Amino acid sequence: MFPIRCFTCGALIADKWEEFQRRVKEGEDPAKVLDDLGIKRYCCRRMFISAVAYIDEVLQYEKILQEDRRKDYYL
Repeated sequence: MFPIRCFTCGALIADKWEEFQRRVKEGEDPAKVLDDLGIKRYCCRRMFISAVAYIDEVLQYEKILQEDRRKDYYL
């Protein structure tokens, strides 16, 4: 879950997240990608570099929790 705006300056950054992710996965240097996207402020750059896509991991725990609830229901 990437933030819509930079926590420090409030600049809109979410619209650039998918392209940043795609290009970095393709092997481009993150600094060059951020420069190309026009992300110049260090506070905004920090948002991209430090972002962790953890939603998929969290959803795995939710599935386990739902399965446990079903088991308890049928007991």
